[in-house]
Amino acid sequence: MTTQLTTTSPAAEPERPPRGRLKRLVLGRPSDPRWARPALWAVLALAAVLYSWDLSRNGDANTFYAAAVLSGTENWKAFFYGSLDSASFITVDKPPFAFWIMGISARVFGFNSWSLLLPQAAEGVAAVAVVYAAVRRSIASLTGERGAQAAALIAALALTLTPMVVAIDRDDNPDTMLTLLLALGAWALLESLRAGRTGKRPLLWLILSAVAFGLAFNTKMLEGFIALPALPVVYLIAADARLRTRIGRLSVAGGVLAVITLSWMTIVDLIPKTSRPYVGSSSNDTVWNLAVGYNGFGRITGGGSGIGNFGRAGGVGGARAGGLGTGAGRGGVTGAGAGTGAGASTGAGTGTGAGTGTGAGTGTGAGTGTGAGTGTGAGHGGGAFGAAGGTGNFGDLAHRAGGAGGFGGQAGIGRMFGSTLGGQISWLIPFAAIALIGTLILIGRRPRTDLARASVLVWGGWFVLEFLVLSFQQGTQHPYYVSAMAPPIAALTGIGAVAFYQAYRRSDWWSLVLPLAIAGTGAWAFVLLRRTPGWNSWLPWTVAAATAVAVLALALAWRRARGAAGRPGGPPERAGRPARGRLLAAAGVAGLIAVLAGPAAYAMTPLSQAIAGNNPVAGPTAGGAAGGFAGGLAGFAGGLAGVGGGAGRYGGGLGGAASQQMIAYLEAHRDGATWLVAVQGSSAAASIILQTGGVPVMAMGGFRGTDPAPTLTQIEQYVKQGKLHYVLAGARGGIGGGGIGGGRGAAGGGGGGVASVLSWVEQNCTAVPASAYSSSANSGAVTGTGGLYHCG
Repeated sequence: MTTQLTTTSPAAEPERPPRGRLKRLVLGRPSDPRWARPALWAVLALAAVLYSWDLSRNGDANTFYAAAVLSGTENWKAFFYGSLDSASFITVDKPPFAFWIMGISARVFGFNSWSLLLPQAAEGVAAVAVVYAAVRRSIASLTGERGAQAAALIAALALTLTPMVVAIDRDDNPDTMLTLLLALGAWALLESLRAGRTGKRPLLWLILSAVAFGLAFNTKMLEGFIALPALPVVYLIAADARLRTRIGRLSVAGGVLAVITLSWMTIVDLIPKTSRPYVGSSSNDTVWNLAVGYNGFGRITGGGSGIGNFGRAGGVGGARAGGLGTGAGRGGVTGAGAGTGAGASTGAGTGTGAGTGTGAGTGTGAGTGTGAGTGTGAGHGGGAFGAAGGTGNFGDLAHRAGGAGGFGGQAGIGRMFGSTLGGQISWLIPFAAIALIGTLILIGRRPRTDLARASVLVWGGWFVLEFLVLSFQQGTQHPYYVSAMAPPIAALTGIGAVAFYQAYRRSDWWSLVLPLAIAGTGAWAFVLLRRTPGWNSWLPWTVAAATAVAVLALALAWRRARGAAGRPGGPPERAGRPARGRLLAAAGVAGLIAVLAGPAAYAMTPLSQAIAGNNPVAGPTAGGAAGGFAGGLAGFAGGLAGVGGGAGRYGGGLGGAASQQMIAYLEAHRDGATWLVAVQGSSAAASIILQTGGVPVMAMGGFRGTDPAPTLTQIEQYVKQGKLHYVLAGARGGIGGGGIGGGRGAAGGGGGGVASVLSWVEQNCTAVPASAYSSSANSGAVTGTGGLYHCG
């Protein structure tokens, strides 16, 4: 005889009436806690406000990428390649996937701040929703269904309030799209593991994960692959299938990953170079070189990464044309510390003939000291040179922007906690690290296929890989790179908070872990907030008090529970429950303040002030970029750019600047030319493109000013064919080859091919007097070598 026992799901007693799709979307599943879905909508609404409130104050944000988006709206060829100009002379330094999304928005709604930046904000909100879903659907075996809802909600809130996430989601850098794609890749892998238990197309989810990572590569190249190694390892460990099946599925997903990764790269590299734009920031005009060099291993080792080798690649200092070249804002540069190191330009030294003219940009924060531009630069306020508002010379700037890893601080294990990055990403790192270790111990010796363990390993592997690579990379690093760490930190925080709370209630030993995690995180928040004692001086003490209250309340609740359990009479679990519940509620509120008040305060700052589009950060230094240092940097760069109204993308080329009168003159005398003018570097070109509504401008030397484009043969051909009539020749060189104002340079110094082009222009073209386009003798004029030339 066989007896069959049937059980009834607790969720079905009493059974709630079924909901339609719209109700499920708004209110959640009938089995969900009533608070779960409204709380999720509240977090998503908060994210939408933080990421999109008054976006227009940021203008074009990073003008380098904004110009590429605008150019893509003018020409589909430029759209496909991610060209800086609509005539597709040269591309930007990143693959175009993120710009395609912004470009489609701009084509539909017209190019403006909202059409440019709102897709970025939407991607940020989507990333929050994806992390919520990934956590909720993967850790119930550890926390239970209600616990999974709570953990997912905490993770979503933590991600929403991460300062760097708020800053980058209000900007047009591709890192917003990168973060979303990485989160989608992790979520799809977890869904594949989950589907494998029911046989519901696990391979399809694994393929979707591969597609997400392939698109991540086509957003920021090898940076999109930093977290990738963790995923196949977790799948091999945790998938509910035979080893041969697991390997087979991973092979299929790997093939899809290869196809998506190599698709755009292969198409571009197979097209004849004469029929497409130059691949910006590559050394041989191929996407492959860009991927493995400038956007690949060069970022890790420091080789071939442009600004990352700033101080070593030919020195910093005076040019043959006199310091910083035309339109260099207020004040000349004496060339102190000039031209040392390999590739230094000839003539570098003590030239004082910096160009005259009006320096563009508004705001304070210009650097001071030898070699640093004085006056008002392009920084959007806040922060003089140096983290504490001190002064410094330009050689110090070069060192700090150079081998130390660009703008992210000194490379090493402490980089994420330093003055530059600490306030942007490190608030929850102590909690996340404790959560990673603690939850794995809690899970213990569960079955190999346990989904909660797989989830913790995915988030933990992603976090550890990003932390190590970004901490020790020697090449160029901007603070916003750390936004890729935010999803795993947030996920681990949510999972750990709920798992530790549940362990606290059932175990004496584990009752110590949650107070320890809160105490450590609150203490670190206090340290971070005290780094800027003049900013909201009450906040660090509030966080300290909340930390103490949370820890004390947890201790008292634990003591009361033990005392009640030891008293005779009545069920121990009921004894003292009201008082203990009040203590735990107080601990929960205080714990949230201790852990999230600091990052929340930082996250609010971009809503009230414009971010620096080239280097967005949040917090008390948001107006002047990272740590005050880049505030002076932005001011310096603004004085150089001489065009536009914001902090231009530093390092985009330091060529001659164009005044409004000069631009009007060029438009009036274009005479059917393809390019309005050729200028040195992408910053000046991008500003003119944006000011003219997308008219093509040739950026000689590309982003760093060192790309071998155009060649002398090309420029002669363009002039002969009537495609180019005007060249604006300013200071020689860009960042990298021969230093700032690196003169004509020896081989590899000052841009090489661009220097020979400029020499040809000066010898074969006619200088246009400043009086032709300006009523003022000095407005936009150029002294010494350089100026506007008419060719042909």
